[in-house]
Amino acid sequence: MNAYDAYMKELAAQMRGELTENGFESLESEADVSEYMANVEDDSTTFVVINSTCGCAAGLARPAAVAVAEQNENKPNHKVTVFAGQDKEATAKMREYIQQVPSSPSFALFRGTQLVHFMPREHIEGRDINDIAMDIKDAFDTHCQA
Repeated sequence: MNAYDAYMKELAAQMRGELTENGFESLESEADVSEYMANVEDDSTTFVVINSTCGCAAGLARPAAVAVAEQNENKPNHKVTVFAGQDKEATAKMREYIQQVPSSPSFALFRGTQLVHFMPREHIEGRDINDIAMDIKDAFDTHCQA
């Protein structure tokens, strides 16, 4: 492994940790994503964060995702993450389920394997963190009610 790859792996570990330390399951291979999606219950909800090393992921996406997933009254049954640029095969496989223009960071909300909400990077980057959090909250309130 060259110095750049080692640096990026170390950097990504910290960024991945922001989510996994808050209850997100990290899906790091194509097999992880396939297995997860094959076994998800039809009536359960899954919040997916497509993570990234960019500034809008660090300052906006991850903090908003963690805050709403922890604090909102209506929560998804499951929280998972794939890391664009690091776990390339896992991210590509998750994007097959999302079927939107590839975007990172981004958020997806599923009921079973059916995509019910998607927030691409252009709805994250350059926006106020509270507006992003409210968009996630609205999606949870619409699709994650008990």
